[in-house]
Amino acid sequence: MARLENKIALITGAGAGIGRACALAFAREGAKIAALARRSDPLESLVAEITKQGGEALAVTADVTNSEEIELAVKAAVDRFGPFHILVNSAGIPFIGTAESTSETDWNRVLSVNLTGTFLVSRAAIPVLRQAGGGSIVNLGSVYGLVARRERAAYAASKGGVTLLTQAMALDHAAENIRVNCICPALVETELMNRIFEHAPDPAAARRAREAELPLGRLGKPEDVAALALYLASDESSWMTGAAIPLDGGLSAS
Repeated sequence: MARLENKIALITGAGAGIGRACALAFAREGAKIAALARRSDPLESLVAEITKQGGEALAVTADVTNSEEIELAVKAAVDRFGPFHILVNSAGIPFIGTAESTSETDWNRVLSVNLTGTFLVSRAAIPVLRQAGGGSIVNLGSVYGLVARRERAAYAASKGGVTLLTQAMALDHAAENIRVNCICPALVETELMNRIFEHAPDPAAARRAREAELPLGRLGKPEDVAALALYLASDESSWMTGAAIPLDGGLSAS
């Protein structure tokens, strides 16, 4: 039996990177996927790939910072598949800047997507998970939500908020069999991260410098994160809630 047989998952940020990798991994393990992102084209490509592999998926466009759009997206997922058992909050954006150099506009944007977006989607999803008899919320935080880094003031604040939001929700909903855990990756080699490297004066040197920070000597892959998300979404982790798990190539241990 597949690890997520007869399960339904709503995954935000599913158009690319970690969210897309989670959607593909979950579908391979038998889950029906409601894939959410702001743009429809990447979602349609994802749904086509899952369908080609024999799975079922629905593309839902919504902005995680817009509560009305989120409510409609959750309703669309339930209307198609029934109450879902899994939520993966993968939508997020990076930002580089100190407290002094970060504008109020940028601060609000980073907090709105990374932290408020996680809250809004979770708030809309919890009644559905309760209706399903319980389930698992997997939040995508960051190692910089556990330890700080220079020039990451807004980003670290947003991801630190995700870490504590995870723990608070875990306590609030444990009695309802709703588990909430947080994955805290270091730098993951997504399309977005590759574009950031490409804009460096020396892209190859910039990549080597970041790799050198990691004891395991390489950047993470979206599939690395998806593998842990799959464990947290499955019944294999049925006695785990409120955890914030570093997935960082050894960075936080060094």
